[in-house]
Amino acid sequence: MSYLTLGYENVITIGLAVVGFVIVLVAQARINSAYAKTKAIQSSKQLSGQEVARKILDQNGLKDVYVVETEGTLTDHYDPTRKVVRLSKEVFHGTSIASISVAAHECGHAIQDKENYSFMRIRSALVPFVNFVSYIGYFAVVISLIAGITGYLMVGIIILLATILFQLVTLPVEFDASARAKVQLEQLDLITSPEQENVKSMLGAAAMTYVASLISSIMNLLRLVLMFRDRDE
Repeated sequence: MSYLTLGYENVITIGLAVVGFVIVLVAQARINSAYAKTKAIQSSKQLSGQEVARKILDQNGLKDVYVVETEGTLTDHYDPTRKVVRLSKEVFHGTSIASISVAAHECGHAIQDKENYSFMRIRSALVPFVNFVSYIGYFAVVISLIAGITGYLMVGIIILLATILFQLVTLPVEFDASARAKVQLEQLDLITSPEQENVKSMLGAAAMTYVASLISSIMNLLRLVLMFRDRDE
C-alpha cells in the first residue's frame, strides 16, 4: 500500500470520527436549547410535570404506575420493571412547557408497556444481550491492548454492531412515545393550541438526539471497518 493511500484512508477515518462527534454535539446543543427555551414558557394550565403525568396515567388505566422524583437534569425515564415514571426535580415540580412535555413523553412509554408495544418489547429483550456483549467486549479490548493483540478492532466492531441494533430498535420506541405524548396532552386538554408548537419543538429535539447517536455509531463503525481493512492489507 502506498503512503499516499495510507494517508488518504487515515484522513477518512479521522474525518468519520470528527463528523460523528460533531453530529452528537449539535443534537445535544439543540435539545439543550429547546429545553432552555420551553422551560422559560409557563403552561397556561399551570400544572406540574407530576400532575400532568398523573392525569395521563389515570386516564389510560395506569393508576398502579407511580410517579416519583429522581436526581439529575433530564434524567427522566420510565422503569417498566418497577412500573414507575421517574421525573427529574425540574420536570416533577415545574409547570413549564418543557416539564409537561417530558412528563407526557415518559407516560407515553408507560402506555406502550401496557399495550405491549412490539418495539418496546424487542428493546427490553435486547438489553441483556447488549450489556453482555459490551461487558465481554470491553474486557476483551483491555486484554488485547495489554497483550499487544490487534484483534481489539474486531471486538470494537462487534460491540458497535450490537449498539447500532439496539439504537435502531430504540428509534421507533422514542418517536412513538413522543407521538403519544402530544396526543394525550391535546386530548386531555392539558395544553392550548398555541402551545402545541412548543411541545412539538421540545419533543422533536429530544428525538433527534437518538438519531444523532445512531448516525455517530454508524460513523464509528465505518471508521473501525476501514482501520481493520487497512491492517489486513
